[in-house]
Amino acid sequence: MKAPENRLRIAMLGHKRIPSREGGIEVVVEELSTRMVRLGHEVTCYNRRGHHVSGKEHDGEKPKEYHGVRLKNVFTINRKGLAAMTSSFSAAVCSAFGKFDVVHFHAEGPAFMCRLPKIFGKRVIVTVHGLDHQRAKWGRFASWYIMQGEKNAVKYADEIIVLSIGVQNYFKEKYGRDTVYIPNGVNRPALRDAEIIKEKWGLEKDSYILYLGRIVPEKGIYYLIKAFKGVKTDKRLVIAGGSSDTNGYMDELKALAKGEDRVIFTGFVQGRMKHELYSNAYIYCLPSDLEGMPLSLLEAMSYGNCCLTSDIDECTEVVGDKAVAFKKGDVDDLRDKLQGLIDDIKTVAEYKESAADYILEKYNWDDVVEKTLGVYRG
Repeated sequence: MKAPENRLRIAMLGHKRIPSREGGIEVVVEELSTRMVRLGHEVTCYNRRGHHVSGKEHDGEKPKEYHGVRLKNVFTINRKGLAAMTSSFSAAVCSAFGKFDVVHFHAEGPAFMCRLPKIFGKRVIVTVHGLDHQRAKWGRFASWYIMQGEKNAVKYADEIIVLSIGVQNYFKEKYGRDTVYIPNGVNRPALRDAEIIKEKWGLEKDSYILYLGRIVPEKGIYYLIKAFKGVKTDKRLVIAGGSSDTNGYMDELKALAKGEDRVIFTGFVQGRMKHELYSNAYIYCLPSDLEGMPLSLLEAMSYGNCCLTSDIDECTEVVGDKAVAFKKGDVDDLRDKLQGLIDDIKTVAEYKESAADYILEKYNWDDVVEKTLGVYRG
């Protein structure tokens, strides 16, 4: 491909690593970087060293290039609470001294270092994927560090990108800082028959309710299990995802589900298994207390799922009137909404029929890339 006249040299950091499905940020960085390379730009992504967040058994190869994106593995202290901090520091130093036009920080914590490449003449962009200091898993120092990253982004970033109107309002009200609203995108997936999941767990089409995402407290999985235990159904509840530095929370969830043989914990899933789980669910449920912009919800709708979410703005912005919402943190309301959908096959079918086309028209990665490049150029 011939390089465009205004070809940009771009660095991205703040993610764990690409290619990876360890979290939503990794998906965003992969989609942006690979598409920008296809448009003729030069992109370097600074990957974290160390093991996969859900365990070393999920470690993959560590390539130096991925679909034209240059990958650099940076120094990382592979310990809880230090991995993100040390890898972001290392990547910020490398990007400051590298030959880049734009340095794009992803998430608030990594933005702690955003002043450094700014000093060296780089255009600095920060994407706030969510208000990370509000997440329950952080200790006092980590919360302070992330909050300082937010303040440094406000002070030093040339532009801040946000994924939801709620977060945009937060920055305007708290700091008087204007931000650029660019939500994530989603791809049209290929639907898969229930083969692996049938063999492994006996799951068939429409036989289960699905949660698929990180296993962390702010996702509200505790509410979902508690509500499901009060639902009259022979359908099963599938909790799919890795613990993401929160093994204690996973233990709490398994203790809550003890004695309930309808609940399945799959652990981290990817590839064909993930596609099958999305493709064959009766309902997808995202009971979060806190989100930035939930990529798992976009993905679930892209597979044509009937979705049930908490009524936080970040979820209702995504689904519009094409899904069902319950009151955040209200186990009784969640149980009633689950029971209602289980008993009303016709309504579930109507939501399934409209979900994919709605979400794919509303959120398109090519549009996201075009708008992001516009922010890069100023």
